[in-house]
Amino acid sequence: MRSLRALRTTVLVTAAPLLLAVAGLVHPRHLTAATAGDWAGLHIALLPVFPLLVLGLVVPLWGRPRRDAEGALTVLAWAGCLGYAAYYSGLDAVAGISAGTVVHHGVHGAAGRLFAVGDELGRAGVYALAVACVATCAVLFRRHGVRVLPGAVVLLAACWSFVDSHIFWPRGVLTMLGFALAFALLTVATFRRERREEDS
Repeated sequence: MRSLRALRTTVLVTAAPLLLAVAGLVHPRHLTAATAGDWAGLHIALLPVFPLLVLGLVVPLWGRPRRDAEGALTVLAWAGCLGYAAYYSGLDAVAGISAGTVVHHGVHGAAGRLFAVGDELGRAGVYALAVACVATCAVLFRRHGVRVLPGAVVLLAACWSFVDSHIFWPRGVLTMLGFALAFALLTVATFRRERREEDS
């Protein structure tokens, strides 16, 4: 029963990064008049998906935070997740949907400024995600010990790469696969510890 729950949790936390990796494979490399329609359409489809990346951080911290250092770290992780979801969605809307739309309709000169604003929003979002990742790893380390370290290392590496890779092929796709692997490793580590505690 616990192994089935672990499998369901793994599917839940890895679905968004895997979907984003697939989207990265079809994402146009450059925004041009020929690719603008696909560019905007893909970002419209991904608008609800980008925020779901944080499920890999929210799910293992589910529940009321305690009134101690772990609880403070949990709240910090949640705040970072919220910051990421808000600001990275801004990047998606500005540099994805808006830039694609103006280029598609032949509006000249606007896309460059939209990209500049989108990049600022995206960086803020990824920095917030980095705070959430560090805080989540700290909480999971306190709860489960060194078993979480492989997943934590992969998670932090993926977050570092995400700053400037977005989901573009190849590095962005590898970054999303890194998030999926990290979330899977963290899920396995936390469930393995729980199972051993039950058996003892």
